Amino acid sequence: MSQQAIVTWQSNMAFEATLNGHQIIMDGDVSGGGNNQGPRPKILLLAGLGGCTGMDVVTILAKMKVIPDKFWMEISAEMTDEHPKVYNQIKLVYFFKGKNLEFDKLEKAVKLSKEKYCGVSAMLSKSAEMQIEIKIVD
Repeated sequence: MSQQAIVTWQSNMAFEATLNGHQIIMDGDVSGGGNNQGPRPKILLLAGLGGCTGMDVVTILAKMKVIPDKFWMEISAEMTDEHPKVYNQIKLVYFFKGKNLEFDKLEKAVKLSKEKYCGVSAMLSKSAEMQIEIKIVD
């Protein structure tokens, strides 16, 4: 399956990406010659990771008949000091809120996403150590 992104320079450091008809503006910060009109390209990888694993987890949990009231992830990353600066450590914290949530089912869904289904996780784990934490919150 082939995919295509069209990325067009707007001005200074701003670029518009068109992804399946959806537009995203990427820009640098002011100190780097940009106008801070959008996120930096590298952090979009973390958003993509969250979207990918998140979609997996809600799909797997639905098959287990586990529907959290609320679910979100906080993703942080550390970069190498040398160019090309790449993420070398990524931490995903999965937060679940709801009644009667069984930790083992949440853990199974997260593990299946990481080890079998999430292509973004598979790609990023080739260059970065991935740490995962699961929290059930009130």
